Amino acid sequence: MFSLFRKIDSVSTKELLKEVQNNIQLIDVRTSNEYQVGHIKQAKNVPLQKIESFKGNFGQEIYVICQSGMRSKQASKILSKKGYQVKNVRGGMNQWSGEVRRGR
Repeated sequence: MFSLFRKIDSVSTKELLKEVQNNIQLIDVRTSNEYQVGHIKQAKNVPLQKIESFKGNFGQEIYVICQSGMRSKQASKILSKKGYQVKNVRGGMNQWSGEVRRGR
């Protein structure tokens, strides 16, 4: 039975820094303007308001990031409910110390 209190796994930005060396599914749920200011190279922009229509690989874990970790947590719950394996990135881009790309 589905519970609103389903536990969402999370990772720190330090852990994500190691993971991005691999071919991971990483989605950034910030607005397109926020994304263009600076994002992680591998991240695909899927703003939170469009997360319901996200189509990803069910066989691969999805890492979800936003600015602080709040919107990504919301998005993670939605994706988890749809059957995806999800990890929320705690602290979001505020805590990210890796390389940042600008633009699209």
